[in-house]
Amino acid sequence: MPVLFKRSWSDRVVDGGIYALLSLFGLLTLFPLYYVVIVSFTPYTEVLRNGGFLLVPHKFTLDAFKVIFTSGVVPKALGVTVLVTVMGTALNLLVTTLLAYSLSKKFLPGRNVVLMGIVFTMLFSGGLIPTFLTVKMTGLMNTIWALIIPGLVSTFNMLVMKTYFEALPQEVEEAAKVDGCGDLATLVKIVLPLSMPIMATLGLFYGVTHWNAYFPGIMYLNDRSLYPLQVVLRNMIITPSVSQELSVPQTQLSALPPESIKMATVVVAILPVMVVYPFLQKYFIKGMLIGAVKG
Repeated sequence: MPVLFKRSWSDRVVDGGIYALLSLFGLLTLFPLYYVVIVSFTPYTEVLRNGGFLLVPHKFTLDAFKVIFTSGVVPKALGVTVLVTVMGTALNLLVTTLLAYSLSKKFLPGRNVVLMGIVFTMLFSGGLIPTFLTVKMTGLMNTIWALIIPGLVSTFNMLVMKTYFEALPQEVEEAAKVDGCGDLATLVKIVLPLSMPIMATLGLFYGVTHWNAYFPGIMYLNDRSLYPLQVVLRNMIITPSVSQELSVPQTQLSALPPESIKMATVVVAILPVMVVYPFLQKYFIKGMLIGAVKG
């Protein structure tokens, strides 16, 4: 029978104080996001009328979203970002998985030497200029691949996945090999289904990194048609003329201030990640391995 503990008055007071403090921190964290969303949907005249601070708007408008989606620049940049995120995350997981699975086997010849070389890159990198020259000499400049290949493998993520593979029960792989599975078949049919939590977690890390990356676009791209969304948003913030960045006439933006357009672009940039994250969160609990091996 379950044992019931009676909570004292002091315990309830402490718990209430903790919940109140965490709720306050949560509100402080969410308020900037809430303010960005509200301003993007609110006529800017109402924002100015309230001194720039607005909690509950009285009117809503989609003019800012209409401008950015009819300009042609933001939709194209959004498509580039989606393409880079999907392709980049898939290639990241593929290469990271193959490398981590190979290095998780202690019988691999030269394993320690390869691991030392990989860990060395965490302490000493080539630097910005050598990386730029490498991308330029390999012909990746002004291509989508310049946003994917230079960061194809994260050393930290690879080591995390390698540790996860080493913790898997060896009896499962041995049983698969007894049944006639080779190394590749064992990886695909046995290891990967048991590794969905780490695959989803690292996939989310890689995906968010690709989605938020703007520095590679600035460094390796001169063709504005290949700019990802984050580069367009960065240019909108630092340039004095939003109409020039969006390639729309100034008369079309006369009744719409630049701040509303910037806020709407920020909402477009953060919304996909917020939508995808809840669907991947359930994989973070590593409960799939419980009961995988009996006896």
